[in-house]
Amino acid sequence: MNFLTILPLAVVMVAGTQLVAAVLLASAERPRATSLAYLGGTSAVVLAGVTVTWLVTRVLRGLAGDAETHVSRLQRTASRIDWAVLALLVVLAVIVYLRRHETGPPRWMRRLQRATPGDAARFGAILLVTSPTDDLTMAAVGASAARHDLAWWHLLPFVLLTLALLALPLLVLLLAGRRATSALPRLRDRANRHAWVVSEVVIAFFALVTVLDLLR
Repeated sequence: MNFLTILPLAVVMVAGTQLVAAVLLASAERPRATSLAYLGGTSAVVLAGVTVTWLVTRVLRGLAGDAETHVSRLQRTASRIDWAVLALLVVLAVIVYLRRHETGPPRWMRRLQRATPGDAARFGAILLVTSPTDDLTMAAVGASAARHDLAWWHLLPFVLLTLALLALPLLVLLLAGRRATSALPRLRDRANRHAWVVSEVVIAFFALVTVLDLLR
């Protein structure tokens, strides 16, 4: 496994509510300032989330290595991590499927159009922390990277791609100008309708990679 295998899970991170929030902020009273603040809040959480999981997994592997010097036991430790990641992916797939009919932003989220940059940054952080799908995705990414002895910097492309996807509404605003008034709602609607299907495909792909690791 390399960092390219992890990258597709960035789609799961932003699918649905996260991208809808980015669209709403891009059409807010202060679109540029609030969108950048939102990206700042989310980037802090994503970076912290994958880093903590990566560190915890490496520590657990290190403890197992100190206590179990036999090669077969070390392999069993790696297999347990793979099983844990696979379990996370199964739970993630179930949650995404159960939420497939949730369309449109909640009423309270519409207040983002009057948000300040500080509000947008806090909202971005809280939204990811309280989202089960994002928590499970970050845990799967960090644990998988550590299990395959990938250095910490291999997590950065995943974080950057997550931010790039969330920045799409702002990019549409900057490039399309007034035409973004019609383009952004279309982007929001497509995210609502098709996000769960794309997420399930990505999760299935990553689960397949994990299963192949278990079979080695």
